[in-house]
Amino acid sequence: MAEQGKKQIPLRVSAKLYDAIAAWAEDDFRSVNGQIEYLLTECVKQRKKNGKYVSDTIDEPLELDIE
Repeated sequence: MAEQGKKQIPLRVSAKLYDAIAAWAEDDFRSVNGQIEYLLTECVKQRKKNGKYVSDTIDEPLELDIE
């Protein structure tokens, strides 16, 4: 049985990925932390729904062309 409450975990992301998440969070009126939690939750829901990840290429490195 999972323990209730939130766990703190260290997370390292590239500066470009952080900036993209931060901009998205601002658009959605969330904190960066809240946006990351939202994205992870949606991925887990998708996996539970159909047994697959959101994308077949989820493990491929991201190439962000954000200027």
